Amino acid sequence: MKRPDLSQDVKRIVIDVVYYVVGSLLYAVSVNCFSAPNDIAPGGLVGVATMIHYAVPSAPIGLTILILNVPLLVAAWLCISRTFTVRTMLCTVLSTVVIDTLTPFLPIYQGDMFLVSVMGGVFLGVGLGLIFLRGGSTGGTEIVARLLERRLPYVPVGRLMLMVDAVVILASAFVFENIESAMYAVVLTFVASTLIDALVYGGAGGKLVLIFSKRQEEITAAVLQTIHRGITKLRSRGGYTGEESEVLLCAVRRTQLYPLRQLVAKIDPAAFMVIASAEEVLGKGFRAIQ
Repeated sequence: MKRPDLSQDVKRIVIDVVYYVVGSLLYAVSVNCFSAPNDIAPGGLVGVATMIHYAVPSAPIGLTILILNVPLLVAAWLCISRTFTVRTMLCTVLSTVVIDTLTPFLPIYQGDMFLVSVMGGVFLGVGLGLIFLRGGSTGGTEIVARLLERRLPYVPVGRLMLMVDAVVILASAFVFENIESAMYAVVLTFVASTLIDALVYGGAGGKLVLIFSKRQEEITAAVLQTIHRGITKLRSRGGYTGEESEVLLCAVRRTQLYPLRQLVAKIDPAAFMVIASAEEVLGKGFRAIQ
């Protein structure tokens, strides 16, 4: 039996910790320098904690986030996954401790509110993106969304998270008695979510192409020689004609889509193509499976 490679495990753990620490530092900069001092409550528990801190200034934002996460972590342990819960607990404790520890040392920016929301979103998005990139989570909205998913399995998790964030942002308009605070929170949340998606999925995305053609062999040979991408042949049967045929399946990078379209059009102008976005493409020629 092959013995486990402890050095690889240690290396992975060290990299995870580094990502979590750097991500937590950036997360703290977003909260302490931009959002909290300017009465902006982004979605999730950080937004709830910001509103509580506004009402009770003596309540530290980090500690409040941690306390609010406790019942959610218990629910996640019982209903979701123990591995997910342990990682979430570690990241939550780390990020909340960093937020409160750095509060006296970080400068506060209270200039142009649009810049505040954009830069707050940049630091929040990159910070959380680094944490998510290594399988971590800061709890809050994600746990609530996963729990709601059990009741509403037909609603995507991303949409559930957006709904929870929307409720928090809407509540902030009443707590701060300022509709503009909620509007800037929308900008901050949009910037953060865009950067999170770019970090977590941006480098692994691609296009999935289905090609229907009677000149399959020529197209396959041209793609292999010109674009250097593999092609899979799928058996198919026409719903109207009942004829059996094959469909070509090819995963390409975004930059390779246009050359592929031109290649197919040149070989068979009558070909039929279905092009879909692939959130992640992992394996040889793309990002390695980890």
